[in-house]
Amino acid sequence: MRPTSGITLGGRYQLTERIAIGGMGEVWKAKDKILGRLTAVKILKEEYTGDANFLRRFRAEAQHTALLNHPGVANVFDYGEEDGSGYLVMELVPGPPLSAILDKEKVLSPDRTLNIIAQTARALSAAHAQGLVHRDVKPGNLLITPHGRVKVTDFGIARIADQVPLTATGQVMGTAQYLAPEQATGQQATGSSDIYSLGVIGYESLVGHRPFSGESQIAIALAQVNDPPPPLPDTIPEPVRALIMSMLAKEADERPANATALAEAAESLRQQDTASAAAAVPGMIPFLTGGAAAAAVAAQGAQTQALTQAVDYSGMSDTHATEVISGASGSEGTGTSALPVAASVGAGSGAGAAGAISATEDPDAYRAGDSSDPDAEGYNEQLDRTAGRKKRSPWTWPMIGLIALIVFVVLGIWLGPQLTGGGGEESSSAPVTSASSSVADSETQSPSPSTSEPTTESPTPTETGPETVSIQAASYQGRDFETVASELRALGMEVEGAEIRNDAPSGTVINLSPSNTDVEVGSLIIVTYSAGPQPTMSAPSTPEEPSTPPESSPTEESETSTPPPTTGTATTAPQSAPSSTLDSTATPTDTDEDPAT
Repeated sequence: MRPTSGITLGGRYQLTERIAIGGMGEVWKAKDKILGRLTAVKILKEEYTGDANFLRRFRAEAQHTALLNHPGVANVFDYGEEDGSGYLVMELVPGPPLSAILDKEKVLSPDRTLNIIAQTARALSAAHAQGLVHRDVKPGNLLITPHGRVKVTDFGIARIADQVPLTATGQVMGTAQYLAPEQATGQQATGSSDIYSLGVIGYESLVGHRPFSGESQIAIALAQVNDPPPPLPDTIPEPVRALIMSMLAKEADERPANATALAEAAESLRQQDTASAAAAVPGMIPFLTGGAAAAAVAAQGAQTQALTQAVDYSGMSDTHATEVISGASGSEGTGTSALPVAASVGAGSGAGAAGAISATEDPDAYRAGDSSDPDAEGYNEQLDRTAGRKKRSPWTWPMIGLIALIVFVVLGIWLGPQLTGGGGEESSSAPVTSASSSVADSETQSPSPSTSEPTTESPTPTETGPETVSIQAASYQGRDFETVASELRALGMEVEGAEIRNDAPSGTVINLSPSNTDVEVGSLIIVTYSAGPQPTMSAPSTPEEPSTPPESSPTEESETSTPPPTTGTATTAPQSAPSSTLDSTATPTDTDEDPAT
């Protein structure tokens, strides 16, 4: 079936305009004629849908993907078949993919990169817990909403695609620039493979190009297997470089143990807590200065501050445009250097370009982007809120206030007798008396030195820092979700639930994010809780009754209330229809550069 504008799939989804074309099919914007909402429909190419066995596997994989109920995963609404061609109906998510942001901004700050890594890792962790491996993690499959939230798309599609025999010469399934070494050599992909691909994304976001390039997909895949990644520039904080390099380890057992540990490490580095990050991902330690000392400090929770103070975190909010990293070391990379042009992203080409583009003179321009870009505005607002929280110690303002108070008292005692010309007890009390009456006197006469100096030189220490609350995951794990949510709201926190399948009883709290740190009052706490054991799944070809859609997160509904004209929007939770096979949430990819779209 060749999709065209105006045709209706399953008697329900009317195609309006094509959004993107990828290696696996086409993505169209469509209107749900029953619910009246806009959706995204991915129609698979004939070479993938002509095989009945493939369609059966693809249908079952879509059902498993629909079980994922996580704020960071764009789920599937529906699945159907039309004239022998399978299609997926997905959520139309607002905001561009990360690939479009990188095309525009070239490089991102370390803090923004860590935020994307942490959010993506949380979503991957939920999928891995259900036994789902993405296998095609790349910028085109990470959507960034106007509020800076990351949504991972296309779960399960690459997993099925690599089971289909291909006859086209030289065709490589997936995107070679982001393949883990074990994938490039034909071995079984695991959750660690997704972590490696996310490491490539982090590397590219920091310096504007991927770690490996070549004249063909095969050459790039061989580089992934055999070549060490080029070092990141020294202008990037050392702990951030260490985390990225640990994710790019050739051996899977040298990478972060799982996506949850990776998310914890990234969140710790955003708080400039190197010891906690190294404890979560020990693979960072060999890349840190004084690796043995770092390991010792990371193992001693009571002395974690020592490692944190020894690390330079300057430049966390700056972008680091660098010159091409090569064997020569004659030039230094700065914020005004030329950026290397990334290798072609077209499927099968993968050629590296010799030219370069000029980086802007203002490094902050990359971070802020165009002020008219809603995604940039949303993210910068979020970044401003988190920057003050991570850089300000809770003792800063109390210490400043105490010092100012001491200075005020000392100046009053020492300068009082000299300014009034007296001595003893009477003169020592003069500054206090004159200071209290200075406001009234100043309305009718010129103030004397004794009335002005104590009030102008000694500020009143009334400013205080933001109120924070210590959130410890161990205090809430294993308890009922509703009880935990009520307690967190009583502390002044915003609460959002993330339900996953787990062996624990339904409603049991599994984890909190962020946790084990001081959290500013009013911040969002994501509480991951169990939905109960995994139900027995079957994949009937013609189900009599549609499945019940998962309840949408309030946060996602509010974020996607107004659909942009081209990138789309999420609406309220879907309702079932006779032509649908299942309901959940997912999203389109953005450009032709993503072969697995």
